[in-house]
Amino acid sequence: MEIERRTNTVELRVAVKADKPVIKGYGAKFRTLSEPMPIIRDGEKIGTFREQLMPGCFASAIPVSDIRSLFNHDPNLILGRTASGTMVVSEDETGLCFEVDPPDTTYARNLQVSMSRGDITQCSFGFNVAEGGDTYTKDTANPGAWIRSIHRVAKLYDVSPVTYPAYVDTQCAMRSLLNEIKTEETEHEKRVTAELAEEQRKTDEAAAALEEEQRVADELAEREETERVVEEQRKAQIETDNAKARLKLLELEMN
Repeated sequence: MEIERRTNTVELRVAVKADKPVIKGYGAKFRTLSEPMPIIRDGEKIGTFREQLMPGCFASAIPVSDIRSLFNHDPNLILGRTASGTMVVSEDETGLCFEVDPPDTTYARNLQVSMSRGDITQCSFGFNVAEGGDTYTKDTANPGAWIRSIHRVAKLYDVSPVTYPAYVDTQCAMRSLLNEIKTEETEHEKRVTAELAEEQRKTDEAAAALEEEQRVADELAEREETERVVEEQRKAQIETDNAKARLKLLELEMN
């Protein structure tokens, strides 16, 4: 399962707890849409998507994850770890919060100074989305754009202060989104095909009805024509019979 990594500018500060400095803040906040990220298919940008973390998405991952805090993702600059009790990670109504009991080392002390000065304000976290743990919906405010909502994270790997944002690797998210788009396109093609088939059926039915109307009209016209001819023949026969009768009377009168 691939690790996804996101970086956010969050509340990050140095506090004092039991006369000892602690690093605390939020690794991520819920229902906050990310900046638009490109959707690439076959080397071509076909749209954008944004992400949001839904409340409760980390709940099942936190108890089963051995989470670290590393400065700038450097495994040599470890600040704390949940398995050792030097790091606590939890969820609240705002998002993913963490607290680190940093070691008494030069790099940790330097980090605290940089944070206190406001030089370091960003935090990165690495995670896996559980199977079926995200959904995609169309962004109604932006045509051609999507919103990825993450509902369940399978595992958390680290929550770490960083100097610079890490490169956002969206390959995993993009693959599932492209599958969603392909499914939608397939469904659209099916709908269009079904609509065309229905239109063709209606056209065929209308053509058949028109052909039947023409056939009936032709039969009626033919019948009317036949009746007219028969009627004319009858009248002609009557005229002929009358003429013969008159001729016979004249013959009798002459005799």
